[in-house]
Amino acid sequence: MNLSLGFSPCPNDTFIFDAMIHDKIDTEGLNFTVTLGDVEELNQKAFAGDLDITKLSYHAMGYCLENYALLDAGSALGNNVGPLLIARNILTDAEIKSAKIAVPGKYTTANFLLGLAYPEAQNKHEVLFSEIESRVLSGEFDAGLIIHENRFTYAERGLVKLIDCGEYWEKTYAHPIPLGGIVIKRDLPLEVRQKVNRVMARSVRFALDNPAAPKEYVRRHAQEMEEKVMYQHIDLYVNDYTADLGAEGKAAVATLFSEARKKGIIPDFDGKVFVSE
Repeated sequence: MNLSLGFSPCPNDTFIFDAMIHDKIDTEGLNFTVTLGDVEELNQKAFAGDLDITKLSYHAMGYCLENYALLDAGSALGNNVGPLLIARNILTDAEIKSAKIAVPGKYTTANFLLGLAYPEAQNKHEVLFSEIESRVLSGEFDAGLIIHENRFTYAERGLVKLIDCGEYWEKTYAHPIPLGGIVIKRDLPLEVRQKVNRVMARSVRFALDNPAAPKEYVRRHAQEMEEKVMYQHIDLYVNDYTADLGAEGKAAVATLFSEARKKGIIPDFDGKVFVSE
């Protein structure tokens, strides 16, 4: 059976998907047609129902739960891994609230976390995540919300951190930060959804147990990224929660969705969130 699969070219995604798309593990008869895209592009494809399986920001996932269920494996959760709000110079809270801010997408979890920390900051503009640093440096934006490998490079470019939105989440809610997860269409047969759940877990575990195995595939899509930064990125976003959310990971996801519903950020949903439920 062939299934369409979407994920980003970022090192953490290529690292965990390498084994299942290159026949390094038992895929139980499944084949995958891969679409690569940045997180907001994948969010939009999920809204349109274009992909059978896809990486999705948890913020966007809140809008897709009627059509997609969450896999137990493949998620990016962790401590000290949240998005950073950066600028050319330190800004006061009042200045942040009125600042012109570049964000990596309306439906990214990064934007959701910034909204929790600074709900008054409404002058936000969507910018491709890889361009945010440069457009803040140019003066086009007062501040920028950075994700992925940019958290390792902003200081070298002379930018300063205003707030770590992940630290804000952890201090406020005492859970690891749910950033992105892997979802599958609910209208696929249950046995297929369960099979994909197992294959995803197997692929993540293979990568963790054989970290050199995905290197060629990761390197191919890492563009000009230095190898040190590439592996920092993987170490930051791939961990035990990626192999299996477990009770603590699921509690963090439940809290994120609960808080988002309370604040009217995502619609209500009464069904089961996880494939394994």
